[in-house]
This record gives sequence, C-alpha cells and structure tokens, in this order.
Amino acid sequence: MTIDMKPEVQLDTNYYKVVGMRNLTEHTFVLSLPKSRFKFEAGQHVSLSISGDYQSREYSIYSAENEENLEVLVKEVDGGYFSPKLKHLKLGDMVEVHGPFGKFGLDEKRKESHKHVFIASGTGIAPFHSIVKSNAGLDYHLIHGVRYVGEGYEKESYDADRLTLCTSRDKTGDFNGRVTDYLKKTNFDKNTCFYLCGNSDMIFDSMEILSDKGFGRENITVEVYF
Repeated sequence: MTIDMKPEVQLDTNYYKVVGMRNLTEHTFVLSLPKSRFKFEAGQHVSLSISGDYQSREYSIYSAENEENLEVLVKEVDGGYFSPKLKHLKLGDMVEVHGPFGKFGLDEKRKESHKHVFIASGTGIAPFHSIVKSNAGLDYHLIHGVRYVGEGYEKESYDADRLTLCTSRDKTGDFNGRVTDYLKKTNFDKNTCFYLCGNSDMIFDSMEILSDKGFGRENITVEVYF
C-alpha cells in the first residue's frame, strides 16, 4: 500500500509532518517527510524522535539528495520500542529530525577512476539507495544480503546488471547464500572501492574476506548497524 501527498512546509527548524508511508514488506516501510531546506550528502544519517516521546533512533537517509522528500527506511523490530511507534504514525503526525550526521559516503576522489562496490545486509541498503540515486552514471555493483527475495527492497531502483541479491533462505535470488559466501567466490578489480553497511557480523566477516583478497582499509568504508 502506498500513501502519498504533496509535501508541506516545515513548521519549525527540527519538526516535520509525516507526508507519506510506503510499505515495502509487512514489517519494513519508508517514512517520508518534507525535505524543505534540509541538506545532506548521500550516505549520511539522521536522528528521529516522535513528538512527546523521550527516545530517539538513528536511520540512514534513503532518498536522493535532490528528491522532493526526505525519506528513511525502517524495519519494525518485533518487541521493539521505537520502530513500532514509527510504523503507526499517521499523515500529519510530527517527527523531530536532527542531523544530518556522519561521513559515510562515496569516495569523491575516486568517483571516476574506481568501481564502487556496495555491500549491504537488510536495511543497510538505505545509504546505497541514496548514493546510487544521487549519482547518475556511477560505475557501481550493489551486493544485498537478505533472507528472501521479497526483502530486496525496491530492487527495481537499480540497474539489473549492477545488483546481486543474495538470498540465504530461498533460491530465487541472484545468488543462494549469504553475502560473505558470494564475496568468497567473486574476484574484484584492483581499482575497486568497497562500502559496507549492515550488521556487525557481516561487516567484520566481509572485511576479513576482502583483506584475504588483498584489499586494505584504505579501500574500505564502513557503517555498522547494531
């Protein structure tokens, strides 16, 4: 189900009205807020809190730099405190946004000279969605690790020949197995920059595999989801 409305102007420096909620799976959704004068670089994240609530959470920005709305990709955590509250927000509800934060993003000095390999698990794909949509013509390869094909969030957003969907619990993806299994079996050009985003186990295991293939930390940028 998709709910979409024209974005409204920002009422306060940090407060935004919810203008859209796009459900990608039963538990994963895209929250849309009016971008207004909010500026960020693809790969950065924001901190969100709900009006009247004392807690906040950090989410990578999902939307492109030049898009009309500011979007974040959220997975509702079973038994969690914050994500279910975001899931039940309605159009017009207020969300407080702080940021942007972080330096995770494209290596601009190597943008034209290198291939850019994005390695993600689950909702760790969010910053890569922003980077790809913000950089037309980029030479990239996105490797996304999920359990089932249905969790390949908006995979139609990427060039089909630049996306490898690794599915660990079904055989209908591009590769049956984990991201790390795919990395072990794949050779990469020396002029490659790697960007890793997702759970810590995937990241640390992937870094070890890439190290064994001769790629040092100068070739790898990391964003860890705990």
